[in-house]
Amino acid sequence: MKSMFKDLLEMTQEQDQPQRLLFLFAQPEVKGKQKSKKNMKGHIEAVMCVDKLPEELTSFNALVSEADSITKDWEFMLIAGLSGQNGNAPTTEDAEPYLNKMSNDLADGQDLGRYVILDRNEKPIEMAAN
Repeated sequence: MKSMFKDLLEMTQEQDQPQRLLFLFAQPEVKGKQKSKKNMKGHIEAVMCVDKLPEELTSFNALVSEADSITKDWEFMLIAGLSGQNGNAPTTEDAEPYLNKMSNDLADGQDLGRYVILDRNEKPIEMAAN
């Protein structure tokens, strides 16, 4: 089975400019009892954010282990890419406003279609705005 995360890392290498990947780890807060996970309703809380250069990432499992070493209170991650300029990758400082935007998009119920969203098992998650 081909790894979606590995594909994402490979795509960063194909870009014209160096990339920095942005990760927002989130936890759902489900309303009431749900019979089906397919159409769950509730809200999602940002737990933590991190930015990494693609070369700092070895595998999805390594990223999950690193996140779990900080907190295990997350169920999925939102991922975005940030492109550099003039052959230079964006810095952590460059990434901060974009990480804040990701967190605000999540908190405000904005369209999350621009993000890759994976659960702990690397399965893609689709989220619809209410």
